[in-house]
Amino acid sequence: MRPRKWFLRFILALLILLVLAPLVLVRARRPSATDYQTKLFQGVAYSRQVYTAPRPMLIHVVEIDLTAPGIAFFVTPGKALTGGMEYRAQTTADFLRDNKVQLALNASFFTPFHETAPWDFYPRAGDPVDAYGLAIAAGVQYSAFAPAFPVLCIRGTAVTISQQNCAAGTEQAVAGNHILVVEAQPTQLDDERPNPRTAVALSANRQTMWWVAIDGRQSGYSEGATLAELAAILADLGADSALNLDGGGSTTLVRSGLNGPVILNAPIHTRIPTRQRPVANHLGLFALLITHPANE
Repeated sequence: MRPRKWFLRFILALLILLVLAPLVLVRARRPSATDYQTKLFQGVAYSRQVYTAPRPMLIHVVEIDLTAPGIAFFVTPGKALTGGMEYRAQTTADFLRDNKVQLALNASFFTPFHETAPWDFYPRAGDPVDAYGLAIAAGVQYSAFAPAFPVLCIRGTAVTISQQNCAAGTEQAVAGNHILVVEAQPTQLDDERPNPRTAVALSANRQTMWWVAIDGRQSGYSEGATLAELAAILADLGADSALNLDGGGSTTLVRSGLNGPVILNAPIHTRIPTRQRPVANHLGLFALLITHPANE
């Protein structure tokens, strides 16, 4: 009887370990649900803000001084693929690593896409996809402008958000699906479903840019924001204009660290916290290092 009891106890302990290990790992990898702020690079500051109402919400904000030395942008270049597809899907961390940018954010909505189970989803890394709306990288257009998808247009460090096509000479561009703030006022939006969100915003003098990632779909930790809440958050930051980018399981904010990419938020691809989704394109930032890079 004793060997059998020992074996049953071993099996029970193993089952408990198998259940608890992923929870412990997720807890260790997710950002702490505490307010935090630091300077990441020259002209680039990061803050994490914790809301408890109207629901738990972690908001990650990067503030970029567009007048700081060394600031430059880089968007994922497209590829000419069989079937007319424009990109090979890639996680935001891999984009950052491959292109040696200091900061990266997921960008445009894309197709095809499905997510039915942790093992059944598209795209996987390397799969062909198309971005919705305008996409320009290093002056080359990879995806055409579409009126339903407003754009972030970049030439040097001159950045604009517009419902119209970017001007000739635009060097980098990505598209979103809603302009969230116009002349410092939140726009009227009717999507009241809390979700993870990704957005970019500009100050009235175009000298400050914000990147915002809001975690969601993680009960008790961060449950996401509605579009109206996102617009209000951006206006409170001081945004004069703002653009909603692809959110949901795509929302990912990454910076470079001493030992490789550091994910600043908690992505939720296939409902698994901290799992990144391969997406079509990304917005990257080059910035100069500071003397002692922040490592949390």
